[in-house]
Amino acid sequence: MTTRSLSLLAGTAALLAFTSSSARADEGMWTFDGFPRAKMEADYGWAPDQAWLDKVRNAAVRLTGGCSASFVSGNGLILTNHHCVASCLFDNSTGEDDLLDHGFIAARLSDEKKCPGQQAEVVTKVIDVTGDVKKAIGSLAGEALTKARDARIAEIEAGNCTDRETTRCQVVTLFGGGQYKLYTYRKYSDVRLVWAPEDRAATFGGDPDNFNYPRYSLDGSFLRAYENGKPVRTPNHLKWNPRGPEEGEVTFVVGNPGSTSRLYTQSQLAFEREVRLPAIVTTYSELRGRLIRAMQESPEHEREGLDMLNGVENSLKVYIGRMNALNDPAFTGKLAAAEADLKARSAGKAGIGDPWSDMDKAVQAYRKLYFASRSIAPSGDLYHYARTLVMGAAERAKPNAERLPGYTDSALPLTEKRLLDAAPVYSWLDELRLGWSLSKAREYLGVDDPDTRLLLGKESPEGLAQRLVSGTKLADPAYRKQLWDGGEAAIAASDDPMIVYARKLEARQRELEKQVDEAYAGPATAAAAKLTDARFAAYGDTIYPDATFTLRISYGKVAGWSERGRPVPFQTVIGGTFDRATGAPPFDVAPAFAAKEKQIDKAVTYDFVSTNDIIGGNSGSPVIDKAGTVIGAAFDGNIHSLGGNYGYDPVLNRTVTVSAAALQEALETIYPSPRLVRELAGK
Repeated sequence: MTTRSLSLLAGTAALLAFTSSSARADEGMWTFDGFPRAKMEADYGWAPDQAWLDKVRNAAVRLTGGCSASFVSGNGLILTNHHCVASCLFDNSTGEDDLLDHGFIAARLSDEKKCPGQQAEVVTKVIDVTGDVKKAIGSLAGEALTKARDARIAEIEAGNCTDRETTRCQVVTLFGGGQYKLYTYRKYSDVRLVWAPEDRAATFGGDPDNFNYPRYSLDGSFLRAYENGKPVRTPNHLKWNPRGPEEGEVTFVVGNPGSTSRLYTQSQLAFEREVRLPAIVTTYSELRGRLIRAMQESPEHEREGLDMLNGVENSLKVYIGRMNALNDPAFTGKLAAAEADLKARSAGKAGIGDPWSDMDKAVQAYRKLYFASRSIAPSGDLYHYARTLVMGAAERAKPNAERLPGYTDSALPLTEKRLLDAAPVYSWLDELRLGWSLSKAREYLGVDDPDTRLLLGKESPEGLAQRLVSGTKLADPAYRKQLWDGGEAAIAASDDPMIVYARKLEARQRELEKQVDEAYAGPATAAAAKLTDARFAAYGDTIYPDATFTLRISYGKVAGWSERGRPVPFQTVIGGTFDRATGAPPFDVAPAFAAKEKQIDKAVTYDFVSTNDIIGGNSGSPVIDKAGTVIGAAFDGNIHSLGGNYGYDPVLNRTVTVSAAALQEALETIYPSPRLVRELAGK
């Protein structure tokens, strides 16, 4: 599941450095203002016009939980993935009514349930503010650069979003610092759950099938945006088209890919391969083991830990896939060749210099700071609440331009929503996460490291976690609001053990952030700006930026591929679920599927694959046909796509989509919702 996580260059010459045929590949997570219409028309004999692009852009939705979506009715109805609403199902569940397990169908509008912390956003305007931000940066370096940049960004965002009830402004860094764009969003802070299948229907095959194909997954759900207690009117929506795909037909994915590292230099890739990825894989593997053991203690723990376990297992597979890609000499050789090509083509260009050496020095400095900066902020919802309260009290007392990102005027409404929305906190789960993260900090930093001593004092990781979690009142949203509204005075006076602990760590966290800005973030931003100049000098404007969880569009076609000499079909059918089932988890058929097997049309297309270029964050993105109608929702990539963080392989990379036809069959037969069927039909 792509969730809630070569092309260094997209110009023809650069693509040739990756593979001889990829100049015609369906690569690219393109911004809407940079869609390569001429290239697509050359490849496919057709490309969408501006009216088509405007229509789909206006219907695309970003979910702040880390997923994508789209409006599919005039009444605020939102299509996304089941795994994108799993936390909402989880937060609305009880021991007596497990919505994640059983699924959810709202019979009436009044039955639709609020999703804590969730917000839906639609792009309304994009403005290039590169010159403005770069002017503020000037010739500054190190921490001074990052402070000047962040201050100007805060001013731009505040000046362009005076109505923060309905609007969000976000200046996005593109090309690592080569460009800055101001994105303005129409936001909807009241998002409610409408329809979701049983968890087993969406996760059939579990972790073994995750990032694999063929798939038999009903990974689709519906939400609704509300405002002032009523469904939002959304005339700019996509038409629902519950048909199966045709092999070879053109498809578009419109969504918000989270982040990619396709523009990384060789030194940045080496850091990923040698330092960051091994640490993540090792520590997450232990978290998975601790979680599985604890979930076996009781049925309550099994239910309460499932959402986290799914997320941890998904992340592990992603990071293992990335690590494997960066340890594949053939793959990394093509990345190195692309960098060499860029160096050769940009050599001698005025003002570029040697940004590769500058980036090398920045990365080397970061290696010395990485584990300390990674370890100084422990894990857990309760600690995160405490840190937000402590940092927020201090930051809100400062002028807007001097605040840390996340606490500026434009960012505060979402920060506050996530802090104050009511959501269940399970003490055992939070204690497990906190103890695990403190244990790993001690392991990586060493027992005698000053940061380890600051984190633990004379307590054990598990003992400290137990004391803090059992003693805090931060699970109560009313108490969090009291501290938030009370500001610095309330924080300073609090004797809540988690607040006291967050206060203890605050100064060191700020010190480390300053050191990272000085030694790495500032120099890396300056180097990235020069690297962007080199790319444009070498390849013109035929390149796209790395993903930044901002709206993008990719184009491709419905197509299978060959695996170990055998063809992989482009689609599966619902009936394949029963053929694949073994009766044992995770290949046990969902109860509603089993009960209604005779009524289900087993020939309906279930999941299908296409050559669209996506990454984590694209989950829930509408898959759109040439006519501009929705024929599915992207929910995954195949195993080969895991290296897509660093480069796209046109031969093997595939997007996996649940078809609108399968969701329609579910809405009519398996999890009936006549109300939604009528709404999707425009009745």
